[in-house]
Amino acid sequence: MRKPRWLVGIALFGALALVAAACAEDEGDGVVGGAAEACAADEFGCVEVAAGEPIRIGSLLAISGDTAFLGTDSNHGIELAIDNLDGALDATNGQLLGHDVELQQEDDGCSAEGGQAGATALVADPSIVAVIGTSCSSSALGVADEVLSDQGVLLFSPSNTNPGLTSEEAHQPFYARTAHNDRIQGAIGAEFVFNELGITTAATINDESPYADGLAAAFRENFEALGGTITAIEQVNSADTDLGPVLRSIAEGEPGIVYGPNFPPVCGLTLIQGADILPEGTVSMGADGCLETSFLGQVGDAPADYYASSPDVTVFQGGAFYNDEFLPAYEAQFGTEPTSVFHAHAYDASQVLFAAIEEVAIDEGGNLSIPRTALKDAVLATTGYEGITGIVSCTPLGDCATDVTIGIFQYPNWPVEGGEEPSDAVYTDVKSLADVA
Repeated sequence: MRKPRWLVGIALFGALALVAAACAEDEGDGVVGGAAEACAADEFGCVEVAAGEPIRIGSLLAISGDTAFLGTDSNHGIELAIDNLDGALDATNGQLLGHDVELQQEDDGCSAEGGQAGATALVADPSIVAVIGTSCSSSALGVADEVLSDQGVLLFSPSNTNPGLTSEEAHQPFYARTAHNDRIQGAIGAEFVFNELGITTAATINDESPYADGLAAAFRENFEALGGTITAIEQVNSADTDLGPVLRSIAEGEPGIVYGPNFPPVCGLTLIQGADILPEGTVSMGADGCLETSFLGQVGDAPADYYASSPDVTVFQGGAFYNDEFLPAYEAQFGTEPTSVFHAHAYDASQVLFAAIEEVAIDEGGNLSIPRTALKDAVLATTGYEGITGIVSCTPLGDCATDVTIGIFQYPNWPVEGGEEPSDAVYTDVKSLADVA
């Protein structure tokens, strides 16, 4: 089992069968025939890093607009991973294989257009080794994942959760994620509503994003399998400000709960406007797109019971490193508590990426050659990596969070900046991909 950096310094991956077949020791990191032969054999060649030059990685995350809380939080996780390359979270960048690590940030805009533009900018720079991103599934699915994969550039997401991204039909070969698959979150959310709250009727409302559409579908499938009844399936546009007509249609079915796994501001608008339209006592529920700091300011004193599912950060907080070192460093460096939950997934994605670079890079006198396909293969071969989100083990289709702890949090006890205490989950469950196959 691989050990995290905070226990043993820089974590090294075990020998990978694919790489081992082609590689042999030559001054510690060499390949038979040297870098030239290895790079010529790789369909996508190598990233060349001259002695004294930085290893450059990109991020493609939502850092503007209503979802800036999400991407900025993940960028902070990447920055802390770079800091910790020297084993100290002290706002001083460490080095990887004797090279500084430089981060180029692009904005995915939480949209297909943003994903296209950001991926195009990053892939045009041959010095970018890999990309941490995207924040939103809409920026990746059929957009950034294809743009980058077509050029052999790894896209490693901390917060994409749409099931299609790692499906047999749509998975791009250079895509992976440390975020959970929403087949898991949808199942746990449905079980909480049906078994714990005892609610047997539900309506769903989602915006046009692949994230919201996929998670709403997963919830419905699992809720009906448990014996529940779906009274309405509605879709809105993320730019809509008046949800009244849709909410009135939902109200006609008198659902016990309205499930809306959206992004701001739709999350808050559904709750606020629904208070005047939905039958008294109707519960509302969102997911990790709603469980963030800006939602708190938008809804104030929530007019109804509101829940949201999310990776259970209270589990992360139970670990000594996360609670005693990571969070204090985050707050000291960025002046705030985390505004979302995916900073930890971004940190883990970065650590896995750094270990893969160490595994495959060919060092000739301080000049590095990093074969692109071998790097992707090393990431996808990861197994048993001890991350702060849990054990990271990747499938061939890029799901690296295969056993996931999802918590249900009740507003306003959000485990992010601005949430009230206690911020413990009111319900927690652990599922694997095999459980929801």
